[in-house]
Amino acid sequence: MSSSINKLAENIVAVLSEIYDPEIPVSIYELGLIYDVQISKEFDVKILMTFTTPNCPVAESLPIEVKNKIQEISKVNSVEIDITWDPPWDKSMMSEEAKLELGFM
Repeated sequence: MSSSINKLAENIVAVLSEIYDPEIPVSIYELGLIYDVQISKEFDVKILMTFTTPNCPVAESLPIEVKNKIQEISKVNSVEIDITWDPPWDKSMMSEEAKLELGFM
């Protein structure tokens, strides 16, 4: 992976770490809702994400927020957000920091 793609990946993770689940005071990245981030040589970004539940109240708005914020990063050409339910999200996907923040440790 080129250094410019590595730097862009770091910037994307930083932005994702600033987007919080509205019901849980933890970022979507630390919650483990981001399953994959792919960056092409042309700086097209594809993000595979999920929600804590299928009935998530921000299921429509959160992917738009993620897309818009990633699109604002310089060098990003395009952003595609894919939602998946496989595997279903569970608490084990959270970072140690998120588990500590939410009292699971």
